This record gives sequence, C-alpha cells and structure tokens, in this order.
Amino acid sequence: MAGGERFDCVVVGAGPAGTTCAYTLAKAGLSVVLLERGETPGSKNVMGGILYSTILNKVIPNFWEEAPVERRIIKKMFSILSADSELQMGMRFEDFNKPPFNNTFSVLRGKFDAWYAKKAEEAGVMLLNQAVVDKIIMENGKAVGVKTRLEDGDLFADMIVVAEGVSSLLAGRLGLREKQIPEHMVTCCKEVIGLPKEVIEERFGLEGEEGASLEYFGGSVKGMVGSAFIYTNKDTISLGIGVSTKDLKYNKLTPNDLIENFKEHPSIRRLIKGGKLLEYSAHMIPEFGYDHLPKLTMDGLITTGDAAGFVNMNPMFHEGSNLAMASGLYAAETILEAKRKNDFSEKGLAGYRRRLEGSFVFKDLKRYKGISDFALKHPEFFKEYPELLIELAEDFFTVSETPKGRSRMAVIKKGLKRVDLLKLAIGMNRARKVMF
Repeated sequence: MAGGERFDCVVVGAGPAGTTCAYTLAKAGLSVVLLERGETPGSKNVMGGILYSTILNKVIPNFWEEAPVERRIIKKMFSILSADSELQMGMRFEDFNKPPFNNTFSVLRGKFDAWYAKKAEEAGVMLLNQAVVDKIIMENGKAVGVKTRLEDGDLFADMIVVAEGVSSLLAGRLGLREKQIPEHMVTCCKEVIGLPKEVIEERFGLEGEEGASLEYFGGSVKGMVGSAFIYTNKDTISLGIGVSTKDLKYNKLTPNDLIENFKEHPSIRRLIKGGKLLEYSAHMIPEFGYDHLPKLTMDGLITTGDAAGFVNMNPMFHEGSNLAMASGLYAAETILEAKRKNDFSEKGLAGYRRRLEGSFVFKDLKRYKGISDFALKHPEFFKEYPELLIELAEDFFTVSETPKGRSRMAVIKKGLKRVDLLKLAIGMNRARKVMF
C-alpha cells in the first residue's frame, strides 16, 4: 500500500461499532480501511461478556450459526449480597431457547471480534492490525485523514469514523467531548475462569448451549455504587465487577481488592470452586448520560460506540454492544447518503443524529439518563438498604417457636426503627423515575 493512499472511509477501531460500520460500507461497494490498535481485533477489547444482537442479526442474518458465540442466555438472576448472605430473584424463559434466542449471547471478545472483522474482510474491508492512530489530519476545518505509525504512512478518506472506545484520544484532541470526570466513568475488571463444561451446567442449572447471566449488588462491591456479574461460557465463566470511579477513588480501594472480595463470598466461591484463572483484564465504561454526550459529527467525521458514550446505564440491562452496533450501522447509512449527495460536511451528516434520535439508542439514553446521578446521590440503595433487607428476610424466615404473627411484627418494627420512611419514599420515587 502506497503512503497517502485514499479511501472512501477510514474506520478507527475494530470493535462492534467500527466493524459494523466498515462491513456495511464495504457491502455497499465503498473502499474502506479498518484500523485496529491491537495485534488482532478483540485483543484489546473488553466487555463483561454479553452480546445483545438485534442489530447484528440485521447485518448478518442468523449470525449465530457461524459466529463463535459461547452460550445463549435463557436464565437471568439478580442478587443482593451482604457480607455472607444472599437474597436472589431469578427468571428463566423457554422461549429464549428458540431463534433468535432473545438476541442475547455470552461471548469472548477475542474470538468474536476476530470473527466479525474476518466477515468484514470478506465483504471487501482492508483490515490493518497494530495500526496506531496519533491524530486526525485536518484541512480547512475538515477531517481528511489519519496520521498513523504505519510504515506506509498516513491514510486519507472522504470520511473518518472514530470507534476507538471509551478512552478515545482522537475525540478528546478534537474537542468533541467534555473532559472525562470520575462521576461519569465506571472502572471495571474481569476474570475469565476455566471450568469443565459439565460442571458449569450442573452448578448453574443449564443444558446444552443454554447460558445464564447473574448480576450482584450491595455487598458484591462492598456497598459502593456498582455491581458484580457472572456470565457462563462454554467451558469458562466471565466474572467481574464495575464500580463508580468516583466511589472507588473516595474509598481508596482497587478493582482487584473488590474482585477478590467478591470471589470469597460464600455464594460465589461455591460457583467458581476448582476453577483456573485464564485471563484478567480491566477497562472503563462511559456513563456520560444523554445530557453529556460528545459532539457526534464534524466535517468529514463521525463518532460511534463507546467513544460517543453510547451505553445503557440501567443495571437491569447493562446494554452496550447493541447500541455500539446500531451507531455503527447508522454511521454507515449516513455516510452512504452523504456519498450520494457528495456532501461530507457536518450539515450533510445530520442524518446520523436523526437516525439515533429515532431509534432505541437515544430513546433509551434519554429514558435512563438520570441513573448515574441518582446512584451517586443515594448511596443508601447500595449499602444500607440491601444489608437491612437481607437482615429482615433472615429474621422473617428463621424457624423458631415464636408465633409467626409476632415474628412478622418484630421484623416490621425493626425495619421502621432502622429506616427514615420519608427518605425511603422519596428515594423510591426517584428510583422509579430513573429506572422504569
């Protein structure tokens, strides 16, 4: 490849957003180069491990027939933990065992991202690994290329798509987004633990290709604003924690402190007993919220995925991959529209925001935009209330010779003594507004 070669589009980042964009453009006949910083796609990409696939199934119908997905998630569990106890709510739906499997799969990014990038190459995308981009090349206020560390030099294109993840230096250097602050970031760490397939199925109540996702709150992260998770793969489990960066800094703890504490909990150590640690990774998750999203377009450039802060903050869903792929798809559709009109100006790219506004991406971001702020202002929902709820439940279900009516009244009195009812009512009402 000659230095300074020109393409229709340069996509920076081979994660779900970038690869979706590149694949869609190449299928439409555009010349596209996809730049990946790591040795291979997925080698530097980290997420909890759940792929939400409504968009992917539109891009590649019935993708699960060939993609390296681990398990289809048919079982969901939500738990609150105290220091040594657990209160759990679970659900399982047999319909999720049928295509398209509720569009929810466990994946390992190293395998999945490599497969997805290969599909993009088959569609005509030029994939360049170990391609570090230092800056966007600007001419007269328009993005026209990228300055790389490749031997063959810089690359030029009509359009640049920034899909390099939450720590996007390119978006920051262009002044497209606000300075990142701890209140808008979540620090995560994750382990992949090897266990025999039959052990996973026995411990989690699964058969065949069925999978489970388990979300833990309260004592799982020592009562801080955050949660922990376990997702089942074929012969491994993904286990990790995610905590408000502000809370983590205030409490002077490290992610490793929290993940080790989580693994030692009686409910967790039984699930991972005999497991072998295979991988350890850490990353950041953006929780900018709708009101703090970055500038999404400028002349010749579009920002997608985590680089744009597209993450559903509702802990019931923890949805990021679907939003990333949707943004990649809408970016590609917008670029194709701009190509037809030969207008790559910011005004010519206005269709990107319109597509986002009309989709679940912005509608969900708007609906749940207050969650992060609520969580930081109401820490009692992560420590005081979960601990009390478990304590009251234990009291209520403790078998004794005390008449049940008296036991029930004792539990009620204990709860009333420990909780400010007005504060609880106000907090619950605010939680309802931001969560549901």
